[in-house]
Amino acid sequence: MKPETREKLMGVSVATLCSALYKRGLKNQTIQDVRPVRPKGRNMVGPAFTLRYMPAREDRNPMSVFRDPKHPQRVAIETCPEGAVLVMDSRKDPRAASAGDILITRLMVRGGAGVVTDGGFRDSMTIAELDIPAYHNRPSSPTNLTLHEAIDINVPIGCGDVAVFPGDVVVGDDDSVIIIPQEIADEIADEAVEMTAYEDFVVERVKAGHTIVGLYPATDESNLTLFAEWRAANGR
Repeated sequence: MKPETREKLMGVSVATLCSALYKRGLKNQTIQDVRPVRPKGRNMVGPAFTLRYMPAREDRNPMSVFRDPKHPQRVAIETCPEGAVLVMDSRKDPRAASAGDILITRLMVRGGAGVVTDGGFRDSMTIAELDIPAYHNRPSSPTNLTLHEAIDINVPIGCGDVAVFPGDVVVGDDDSVIIIPQEIADEIADEAVEMTAYEDFVVERVKAGHTIVGLYPATDESNLTLFAEWRAANGR
């Protein structure tokens, strides 16, 4: 990802990105039923590095499997690239945790940009205190081995009903998480920045008592003239 693209995506909302993607016919890019463990007041942005879980089978998943340094969950934590977001397919099942605070701490220390699961985290209140954006469905204390077996690393997955391919751009804010196909990330970032500037102008006008008719959307050309003047005055 280009550094300038990352910087632009740090300053736009997931809601705005939803609209930009919708204009291109992409209607199903927001990960469903996933929310921040704790809002951070800043965006999470990075390329996706994926981990896929499958249903666990008891004979394959005793606690002793964690002694194996090649265990896929452990390998994912130790190989997720700096600046990437670890996205986990936990089959939308939060009854057993996708990971806990020790693994997420390790991911943070290694420079991970964030972590997302459509399952749950154990030790979630400790994870909430970490300086890494983390998103899940809900807290979940049972170990992942109870229901999930980590099976694949950095392959296409589904997370919260969204297709996620390695390298896709992941953006999370204090509401939710969206997946941007990597080949259009630059243009989506550019458009979202423009949309955000206009939305900020609109909010200011609405707070001042102006109607949204002709303003949002801008069907009245006079509003575009006012917007240009507003941008010049505000350095936007």
